Amino acid sequence: MRAIRIIFRRELGAYLRSPFSWVLAALFLLVDGILFQGFALGTDRNPLSALVLERYFYFSSGVAMGGGILLSFRLISEERQTHSMVLLNTSPVRDSEIVAGKFFAALTFLAILLGLSLYIPLMLKMGNKITFTQIFVGYLGLLLVGGTALAIGMFASSLAKHQLVAGVIALVMLIVMVLLFQFAKKLEGTPREVFADLDMWWIHFQTGFMRGVLNLKDVVYYIAVTYFFLLLSVKTLEAKRWQ
Repeated sequence: MRAIRIIFRRELGAYLRSPFSWVLAALFLLVDGILFQGFALGTDRNPLSALVLERYFYFSSGVAMGGGILLSFRLISEERQTHSMVLLNTSPVRDSEIVAGKFFAALTFLAILLGLSLYIPLMLKMGNKITFTQIFVGYLGLLLVGGTALAIGMFASSLAKHQLVAGVIALVMLIVMVLLFQFAKKLEGTPREVFADLDMWWIHFQTGFMRGVLNLKDVVYYIAVTYFFLLLSVKTLEAKRWQ
């Protein structure tokens, strides 16, 4: 645990000091605001309705996933490019501790970015047409879907030495995970159900979190997928340690 805390503080400090992180934060809020004004509000005659909040979470989920990829694709590949991975490999730190420390630091910064956008649903709350529970459930969903994207990006980062290659791999894997439901609709029987249940966005986010409905199965899904990709990251680091 001590090693995880050290790596966590190191990585979170790097995020907080990096100009790139705050440019990303500004871009995150800008895109969120534009999507809210242009698409969530739109021409709705009742801009304080729960439907507006649903549309806000619909578009913000894409921003959260994109932010997760941008925050994570460099986490391990950058260590290899700067040759600092050698220091980590020769130190008394396990690969699982490296992955956990880096992941939780990125997840914390993502949570900060999401927190900065809270003013948008709170403005809607002033009309008393939505509840704090809907806002909480929606933001929990954003954090979970963003955290899953983080884990995917970290796995891609563990595969590739170059950050650009890692970013492309992460983006491709994310797109596949998001479009599994569309693929499942072309199938029948058990394969259709399996691929639909594995979908990352259409099934587990839109039918629950986006509408302010908390389903335990959706929470378990996101945690399980996140753990799966983090485990793949650990196994990849272990394999590369001896190369």
